[in-house]
Formats: sequence, C-alpha cells, structure tokens
Amino acid sequence: MFSAKIKNKFILLLVACCLTILPVQSFGAESPIYIEADHMTSTEKNNAVLFTGDVDAKQGDLRIRSDKMTVYYTQEDEKSEKKQTDATQQVEKLICEGNVEITRDEWLGTSDKMTYLSEKRQVILTGNAKAWQDQNMVGGEKIIYYMDEGRSEVVGGTSVTVGGEQKEEKKARVKMRILQQ
Repeated sequence: MFSAKIKNKFILLLVACCLTILPVQSFGAESPIYIEADHMTSTEKNNAVLFTGDVDAKQGDLRIRSDKMTVYYTQEDEKSEKKQTDATQQVEKLICEGNVEITRDEWLGTSDKMTYLSEKRQVILTGNAKAWQDQNMVGGEKIIYYMDEGRSEVVGGTSVTVGGEQKEEKKARVKMRILQQ
C-alpha cells in the first residue's frame, strides 16, 4: 500500500501528464480548457503547471497564445477521496508571459504579460497592452477585459524619459484609433 503522501504525488503527476489529453474544468465554466505547448513542468509545491514554447490554450471561443503560461490550481481537499481520484482541477489563475495574444469573438488583445483571474473572470494585459475590436484599436499600460460584461478598461500609466543623468517621469496617456466608414 502507498502512503498518502506518495499517493498524492502520484495523482498530481498523473493529472499533470493528462493535461495535454484531458480537458481541465475551470472558472466555473462548463467548457474544458485545452492546452498545447512544447514543454510542460508540474510543481506540486505551488499547485502549478508551467507550459513553455509556443503555448496555445483554448476554452470555448477564447484562445490564448504566449511563450510561457503558468496555470495555478486550487488546493485539493485531502479528506475527499473523490477529489483525489478525479482527473479535473479548478483553475485559480493563468499567468502568461512573452508575445501574449488573446482572442474572443471579434476582440483581440496583445501584451507582454497577461493574468487571467478565474474568480473575477478578468483578463489583465500589462506591458505594451493593446486591444482591437474589429478595425478599432486602443493601447495603454494596462487593459482589463471583463469577460462576462464584454467590456474593457484601459489605464495609461507612466513613461520615463532618460536625458543624460536626469530622469523625467511623465504620465503616459491612453491611445485610441477609430476608423470611420
């Protein structure tokens, strides 16, 4: 018989290995998340799985692509045998870094980093963040996309200009392009 600790490690490893084949239920949504990448590493200590290399994740009409994606799961209840043998986990958040691109219907967002918060159902794009709706584009330091409401909030942030030894900090503004037809 396996000890509980060895059994938990085996189950976590089995779940991590199955991520590329089995759907992962998340965000209280009914549709599964499918993730493909060049490499995957599971970390039991953090309840996280790291995907690297041409990461492509899909859930329903939502698609996220990036260089690196870390998926954080909820803690398993060690008292529940059913949870330990179930091949699904609840996702708390996703953090993507490098060449981030997220699409949903007619909406496209790009940035250097993205955080996907499951409880709030929000996508937060930071670092050269831009969003397109059809032909129209808006950009800023941070874009928050509220998935359930289908709306975005854009924050300008600050920019730093270095001139010799003196640094000048000024408020960066939100930029938007609207095409007239």
